[in-house]
Amino acid sequence: MTSPRPAPGGLEDVGRRRFLTTVALSGATIVGATSLGAVDAEAAFAAPLTPLDPAVPRSAFVEGRILRIDGSVLWVAGSHGDAARVRLTNATSVWKAGVATAEAIEAGDGLYARGVPMPDGTIAADAVWVNIVNLYATVRRIDKDRLHLTHGAHRIVGHLLPVTTSASYPGTAATSDLSRLRVGDGAQVLGAWRPADRAVDVVRVSVGPPPGRRR
Repeated sequence: MTSPRPAPGGLEDVGRRRFLTTVALSGATIVGATSLGAVDAEAAFAAPLTPLDPAVPRSAFVEGRILRIDGSVLWVAGSHGDAARVRLTNATSVWKAGVATAEAIEAGDGLYARGVPMPDGTIAADAVWVNIVNLYATVRRIDKDRLHLTHGAHRIVGHLLPVTTSASYPGTAATSDLSRLRVGDGAQVLGAWRPADRAVDVVRVSVGPPPGRRR
């Protein structure tokens, strides 16, 4: 089972494996991520949690693209040629550019999921992050409702979401004020990939050098 190849030049070429460079992998039974903490983009990239109770199993992690949806089961083709089935439960927390419901998940979406292996071979998910992206980009143009970004050799359109999109600047907390963004700024962009047009819905743009590098 292989994942369909998208048209060249989109975010897929940047590498779906970079949608989520690290994810919280431990410390959850099937109670839902919102019971453990936030299910936002920042939570997805947080350091792995250590289970306090040794009886709590280490969670499994699934990454890939959703090929089809059968009821509550997502059939996922991984980036490395592997395959998995992710089962959604009434406790599964879903993120898709914000807290969402299972109905928002579609075939063709990229997926990162954390959950518990079940006897039938499925992974019962406590948290699913859909189409989440985390990339460092340069702002090359600013429009009223979108940012035009460059990531390496790739040009990406970032759609600004009313109410949702926020920005953070060096030494400041996140704010809905995007007026301080400037063409040429380098920024870490968290958001949700849009498979239909290979653009990104921007959730957070953090101005500054890449992580681990100082000005």
